[in-house]
Amino acid sequence: MFFRGQTIGKYRIVSSLGSGGFGTVYLAEDTWIDKKVALKVPHKQNLDFSDLLKEPRLLASMSHPNIVTVLTAEKQDDVFFIVMEYVAGETLEHIIQREGALDLKRALDFTCQICNAVDHAHGAGILHRDLRPGNMLVSETGLLKVSDFGTSRFLEIAAHGTTVIGSPPYMAPEQFHGKAMFASDVYSVGVTMYQMLTGALPYDTPSPADLDRLMKGELVVSPRLKNARIPAGISDIVLKALDADITTRYQSAAGLLEDVLAAREAPPKRARSQRSAASAPASDTSRAGSSRVVSRDDESVSDIQQRLRARETPQPSFCWNCRKPLQARADRCPFCREAQ
Repeated sequence: MFFRGQTIGKYRIVSSLGSGGFGTVYLAEDTWIDKKVALKVPHKQNLDFSDLLKEPRLLASMSHPNIVTVLTAEKQDDVFFIVMEYVAGETLEHIIQREGALDLKRALDFTCQICNAVDHAHGAGILHRDLRPGNMLVSETGLLKVSDFGTSRFLEIAAHGTTVIGSPPYMAPEQFHGKAMFASDVYSVGVTMYQMLTGALPYDTPSPADLDRLMKGELVVSPRLKNARIPAGISDIVLKALDADITTRYQSAAGLLEDVLAAREAPPKRARSQRSAASAPASDTSRAGSSRVVSRDDESVSDIQQRLRARETPQPSFCWNCRKPLQARADRCPFCREAQ
């Protein structure tokens, strides 16, 4: 829609940064203050003006270092566009495509930043619905910012998003039935975490014939079966985030973040079999090592999920007055403001 060197109002187009399902993003220069910005031009320009303002208004309601900042929205020459901060770097998707499985420390750092962004959005009552590495920008300093809130919505109209929206490989099972909730975004974070740790998705894009198995949680395999270097505790966290049963999944990004931080801070433990093997003869050590590898590879997903369910998981709570979902430990409903 725009071309290099074109001037729209006070903005001069430098280059195209990419195009997605909802719009094209350009690198531009604000000629008044000599500052680089990103211009997002929605593909659908014939919508009501209030609909065009939906995404910038959502972004304007949030202020967080891990969320792309919106500067303003304008309409010049009958073209509506959103002016956002320019993040010099690349998408998390490109990083994973280039490097495959990321270093554990780096993957967990990105996970924490994503959780911080999602928790802030949820605290503002905003459901993203399309969280994926392609919508996450990583700056040259390693700062991650969640972007593309074009599919997001405020959860003040209904108890959940009722439209089937999202990218199928990252969608929670309930999203395929148009029942997106805060825990649905957490599921998408779990898929992204899985991809960072293994370099691959937990499963291919579900076909209509696969949906029943997806609802039962049968498509997900342990990330440790794809990368044996992943600690068991981290693997358990990923599988809990990917639990098909929304009631036993993490109910908030804050809950996922809390467990990731605890696992990251925990000192590495030497397995009992390792200590035993250290004092055994060389031949026994070899056999013990081989046995451990086999047992890891044969680790059953159902066993892992059973361990996770054994933990005390708070059940999702709903407001007694408006029946909308509550954040963890909330003492007042963010929608109707009734005390709980």
